[in-house]
Amino acid sequence: MISRTVAGIMLSATLGCGFVTIGCAAAQAQYRAQTQYRAPDRYGGSVTNFFGFRFYTIIPRTLVNYSGPHQPGTIIINTSERRLYLVMAHGQALRYGVGVGRDGFSWSGTNTISMKKEWPDWTPPEDMLRRRPDLPRHMVGGVDNPLGARALYLGSSLYRIHGSNEPETIGQAVSSGCIRMTNDDVIDLYDRVKVGTTVVVTH
Repeated sequence: MISRTVAGIMLSATLGCGFVTIGCAAAQAQYRAQTQYRAPDRYGGSVTNFFGFRFYTIIPRTLVNYSGPHQPGTIIINTSERRLYLVMAHGQALRYGVGVGRDGFSWSGTNTISMKKEWPDWTPPEDMLRRRPDLPRHMVGGVDNPLGARALYLGSSLYRIHGSNEPETIGQAVSSGCIRMTNDDVIDLYDRVKVGTTVVVTH
């Protein structure tokens, strides 16, 4: 009788733990769906701890009103806002969250997209290697590559608009001057623009 009682208690406890685990897993999955990866920053987005996991709230890609002087198809990057705007027709623009150059590496000016690459290779420039001798001399394209899924090269400069394998940096000033986007966003932008597109970078 005692053994049956103990067995019943153990079975109930096992089933209870199973239901708790399933409940937690479902809650975490739902939370992931609502907060997919992007960035903590003062202009939108936040980081949240949930059951010991860190989740980055999305900086959503948004269609906004635009009344500036630039023609449709122009890319405008406001580094102080940490936002990229693709000017559209009818007084609108697509707004994306971006990561920008940290102190000492920010810049402004006008350039054009000189080249586009999918899953680009990365060769750190000499200046970067002097600062970071631990970096690899070359990395082939792929999910672990710092340039992410797409790269838009700006003129003959070393700067690019590119994806990132560190989505938590979007919305922050952390790069060596390049403009970072989430892979989802840079793929979207890549498909909308062409070589020769004007890129205006402002503070």
